Amino acid sequence: MFNSIINFLIFHFLFLSIGIFGLFATRRNMIIVLVCIELILLVGTLNFVLFSAYLDDLVGQIFSFFILTVAASESAIGLALLVLHYRHKAVISVDAISFLKG
Repeated sequence: MFNSIINFLIFHFLFLSIGIFGLFATRRNMIIVLVCIELILLVGTLNFVLFSAYLDDLVGQIFSFFILTVAASESAIGLALLVLHYRHKAVISVDAISFLKG
């Protein structure tokens, strides 16, 4: 069982590194940034579920539902803001959204 946990953690680390690389290296398209944030949140959720199943504790699985709820609301709000910005400026580049800084 321990060997399979190591394999899952390697799998999770691979997807976490893909999400972090996409978040920081390819900051041109806002949709890619939102997808990378979702990927990072889902990897965290998978880790909660993995260790919850390994330790026979339901707290991690219940907490993963809260993370999924936050991730879904973040995606909905982010995409709504992106659609509104595209309707106004006709561009979805991160550089064009810099005027939103306070």
